[in-house]
Amino acid sequence: MPNQTPEGYNRPLSESDTLWRPWDTSKEGFWKNGKHWSEVLADDAADFISMASEKENPFFMYLAFNAPHDPRQSPKKFVDLYPLEDISIPENFLPEYPYKTVMESDEFLRDEQLAPFPRTHHAVRVHLQEYYAIITHMDEQIGKILNELEASGKMENTIVVFSADHGLSVGQHGLLGKQNMYDHSIRVPLLIAGPGIPKAEQRTGNIYLQDLMPTFLELSKSPKPDYVDFRSILPIIQNERTENYKYIYGAYIHAQRMIRSNDYKLISYPKGNIIRLFDLKKDPWEKNDLASEPEFVPIKDKLWTQLLQLQREMRDPIL
Repeated sequence: MPNQTPEGYNRPLSESDTLWRPWDTSKEGFWKNGKHWSEVLADDAADFISMASEKENPFFMYLAFNAPHDPRQSPKKFVDLYPLEDISIPENFLPEYPYKTVMESDEFLRDEQLAPFPRTHHAVRVHLQEYYAIITHMDEQIGKILNELEASGKMENTIVVFSADHGLSVGQHGLLGKQNMYDHSIRVPLLIAGPGIPKAEQRTGNIYLQDLMPTFLELSKSPKPDYVDFRSILPIIQNERTENYKYIYGAYIHAQRMIRSNDYKLISYPKGNIIRLFDLKKDPWEKNDLASEPEFVPIKDKLWTQLLQLQREMRDPIL
């Protein structure tokens, strides 16, 4: 991971706090050794594609960008694409999350130390500006890779998959990092293009990111080992089924548990004996906790029963 510096934390303290600049190469991080790491990865990928295009054998290439992990650095022209005055504060912004301690995502967690407590609109705008900028810079590098693939003559016979390991809060719910069960952190992008993949279509069924592994096996006509529990998403892509799982199970160490259907989400903080319930269709920002509402008790009880069942299946000791 790119190194951090003290100036990268607890900032900005005010509108005049300019100790950190994403394009300042002296702070190293993504700039260590002179070239931004996203560009290094894109160049390496282009070299590999050029080499692979000279062979008849199929190739598999896995690229793991460090971006947009902090320190969120990018050239100035990308930061300038997002003026602070044009950046909207998220609807679910909070100065502080009321359950941050029992969920163990408080001021003692490294990710949450990036911005000051309580959160301010200015600090959130600055972090979002840097987040958008480094993502846009990464997007340009992905474009270079795709251009090289097209130039190689392999584009029409290559399946391209784009995803990520998590999202970031960046001010939503008063949080900065990923250690939570809200959709802004647990939902990830998933784009697939290539031969046999329907063009410009969407699927909404529940899957896990780990489902990509058996998907790649099926695409390459390789057998899935018996010990692999996850499921290929090709049947969803081909409209043979609508989802891989009725419920998605989530966990963060011993402090958070979650169960999510397409309609509702239940979050549990075992340390505080706290349960939260959200209607994901009517409340996509997850602002309105319905756990104490009498009319939602049946839904809460059903999800709680399903959560306990999944915990037993996963041999999760937190019950």
